[in-house]
Amino acid sequence: QVVEVETARQMLEAVEAALPVDVAVCAAAVADWRVAAPKAQKMKKEGARALRLDLAANPDILATLAAAGERRPRLVVGFAAETEKVIEHARAKRARKGCDWIVANDVSPTAGAFGGTENAVHLIDENGVESWPRLSKDEVARRLAARIADALAGESAPAAKASGTTGRKADR
Repeated sequence: QVVEVETARQMLEAVEAALPVDVAVCAAAVADWRVAAPKAQKMKKEGARALRLDLAANPDILATLAAAGERRPRLVVGFAAETEKVIEHARAKRARKGCDWIVANDVSPTAGAFGGTENAVHLIDENGVESWPRLSKDEVARRLAARIADALAGESAPAAKASGTTGRKADR
């Protein structure tokens, strides 16, 4: 089922209406901010010297799902598009949002993630980091789907299983 939305608030409403679910994969790049008071008509520039837009925070869909109590999905997966300190920032985001996994990638101009057909990602969970080689975006999706299926089947956490990490501080 596809639910079309135009705003972050509409997306949150659609996500909450879909609960309960087993897995939430939050891959949308939702804007952090929105115009606080959008105008219904075109804003004319005659006589205007400067334009001021007041912004309001959009709802945090990933954090809302992770904190959904009894309606929380068994597995909540977020994404982190970072331009520097990719793993460090993604780990912090995972902790801040309360999700189970974060799929992180480098979106700096030299990484080629935007507009390209390949991507190199890091799957981060409570046990550590599993760094995947550069793969087609389709293969990244297949691998992630397989990891999700394994997790739902009760197999070990992905980073510990695939990379041999133990979750100890030295592995992080």
